[in-house]
Amino acid sequence: MARIAYDDRSAAAFAATRHLATDGLTSWRAAVARHLPTTAGARVLDLGAGTATWAAAFRAWYGLDVVAVEPSAAMRARAGYEAMVGGDAAALPLAAASLDGAWLSTVIHHLPDLPAVAAELRRTLRAGAPVLIRSVFPGRAGGISLFRWFPEALRVVASYPSVAEVCAAFESAGFAPVALEPVPQVSAPSLRTAADGLRRSAHTPLLLLDDADYARGVRRMRGAAARTPDVPVVDTMDLLVLR
Repeated sequence: MARIAYDDRSAAAFAATRHLATDGLTSWRAAVARHLPTTAGARVLDLGAGTATWAAAFRAWYGLDVVAVEPSAAMRARAGYEAMVGGDAAALPLAAASLDGAWLSTVIHHLPDLPAVAAELRRTLRAGAPVLIRSVFPGRAGGISLFRWFPEALRVVASYPSVAEVCAAFESAGFAPVALEPVPQVSAPSLRTAADGLRRSAHTPLLLLDDADYARGVRRMRGAAARTPDVPVVDTMDLLVLR
C-alpha cells in the first residue's frame, strides 16, 4: 500500500499542482536520454505513472512506446493518456522480456516490498535494460526548496528508502547501480506562484506532517514569497540508474 491513498481529493491536487512545465525540464530530457533507450518505438514502462505526464513527455520527446502502469483509479481517470493500465508494481500486467527500460518518478517510497518490485522489473525487462528512478532520498534533499519552509517534513523523507537500500533491494534481482545524478528542474515560475498553488494533499511529506508543523511551514513560505523577487524556483532531484 502507498504511504498515502490517492483518492479523488489527492489525485485532483496532484493533477492541479504537480505537473511541471515542459520548458523547465530541459535537464531531465537530457539526463533521461543519457540512460534510457530513445530509439523511436522502444517500449518503456512508466511505473506508478500518476497522471502520466512523464509518459506523455517521453512519447513527445523521443517517440517511445510508453506503457503507463498506475494502481490508483482516481489518478488514471485524470491521465488523458490512452496507454494507461491499472496494476501493481509487484505483479505487473506485462509479458516477460517485453520492455526496453523502466521509469519510476517519485514512487519508490510508496513501494513496501522493493525486492518484489525489482524481481518483477527483472522479469519484464529485456537483458541489459535500465531502470531509472527519479526521487528524493534521505540525506540528499538539500536541493528541494520546499524543505526550506517545511524542514519538519525531512523527518518523513528520512523514512524513505535510501540510495543504499534501493540498490541492495535491486541487487537481489541482479541489478547494479550505474549512475546517481542530481538533475535540476524549474518547479515554478516564482516562489509566490508556488505558495499560491500549494496543495498539501499533493505532497506525501506534507500530508504526513501534523497540522501545526504544516501551518508553520505555510507561514514561512508565504513570508519568503512576499520578500523574494519573482524569479523561477529551481529544485534538484536525484536520478538513480540501475542495470
